[in-house]
Amino acid sequence: MEEIQIIAFDADDTLWVNEPFFLETENKFCDMLEDFLPHHSLSRELLTIEIQNLKHYGYGVKGYILSMIEAAITITERRIGVETIERILALGKEMLDKDIELIDGVEDVLIALQGKYRLVMATKGDLLDQERKLIKSGLAKYFHHIEIVSEKQEPEYHKLIKHLDIQPQQFLMIGNSLKSDILPVLNIGGHGFHVPFHTTWEHEKAEINMDHANFKQLSNIREVLNFIH
Repeated sequence: MEEIQIIAFDADDTLWVNEPFFLETENKFCDMLEDFLPHHSLSRELLTIEIQNLKHYGYGVKGYILSMIEAAITITERRIGVETIERILALGKEMLDKDIELIDGVEDVLIALQGKYRLVMATKGDLLDQERKLIKSGLAKYFHHIEIVSEKQEPEYHKLIKHLDIQPQQFLMIGNSLKSDILPVLNIGGHGFHVPFHTTWEHEKAEINMDHANFKQLSNIREVLNFIH
């Protein structure tokens, strides 16, 4: 892998913990509305509305809270009280105020790679929220470039690689989502290391048997150093 010049890292559930906080909030939401539907039905309704709203709100806590309010209105057939809406908004502020919990081994890997490669953080989501998490994480000092986009598909990676003035084969993406971190990069000629997180959002799951020369399946972030020195 001598051709690699730039190593990009996803952020949520690759650098720091994210999805468990959404699941925790979802459980609180379901507890609020359990008089109307069972938990599994509430979760399914919320996920459906979330995905429908991605084109309007994108990814992140703010869009999630708006989707929860919409789901509550729909599920209760507009009988939801102001107090419940206030509780949902409070849940969102709690999520935004969460401390950052780094994934074990992340900082060791960044320290080992810094100076040998240009390191990039490439993530999707709400700009303000992701910038806040990056600052609170203390990891900003390791990155040559920060890219926060509304979606991570082939056009976004093409644009990033062009901006970084490299060829696709010189680019390595490391992340927990096959769907948005790995497959688009492999498709344009880059390299991808998949580091799964124990919890993955349903929308990001991809059941794919990977057999690609530029792909590596890792069990944890520290294993990056087995292939990249």
